[in-house]
Amino acid sequence: MTVTRRAQKQRTRELLLDAALGLMDAGRGFSSLSLREITREAGVVPAAFYRHFADLDELGLALVDACGLTLRRLLREARREGLPPTQILRSSVLIYKNYVSDHHRHFRFAVGARGGGSPSIRRAIRNEETHFAREMAQDMRELGLMPQLPMETLEMICALVVTTMMNAATDILDLPPGQPQAEQEMTENFVRQLRVIFLGARAWDPQQEQGRSRADR
Repeated sequence: MTVTRRAQKQRTRELLLDAALGLMDAGRGFSSLSLREITREAGVVPAAFYRHFADLDELGLALVDACGLTLRRLLREARREGLPPTQILRSSVLIYKNYVSDHHRHFRFAVGARGGGSPSIRRAIRNEETHFAREMAQDMRELGLMPQLPMETLEMICALVVTTMMNAATDILDLPPGQPQAEQEMTENFVRQLRVIFLGARAWDPQQEQGRSRADR
């Protein structure tokens, strides 16, 4: 395949992904989209779809990948900048808020697909959240944060953080334009929610919790 053909193939793939996002941005749910609608919106023939995706679920999985990879890198960089823990938290919130705003079409898809639609796409989103939590826990361990907690507990705490992030995406997407006060209030509330999680984590005693679990049996 020549460079030109490779570039054209990539361009067609991007047109298909963008067409699906555009239709959803107009208020459609992913599960309601048809192959013909997407190809018509992309300006390609239906047969071209199958050169890139086996079916609509595979296109949805590509959207999940596009939504998560860059965000994970950005947040990891924020955690590794050598900032104090409180500043890491606020910096990560701001990075996340801006990323969701800049990629609002991807996140509208992710938020909608997370709670309904194709099982394979729901699994992919859950897997992406698991990757987020594990990377966050590993970085916290390497940074020496909460060294008293075993890795399993640290991953559980980071999973709570990721769930809070996904829930906050809806609030970010619904922010009214041109209202900085509402944006500031939402940001501060998001930061406070994460602080509550980490304050609780600092007080967590895994051995005591194991004792309670045995007593409940």
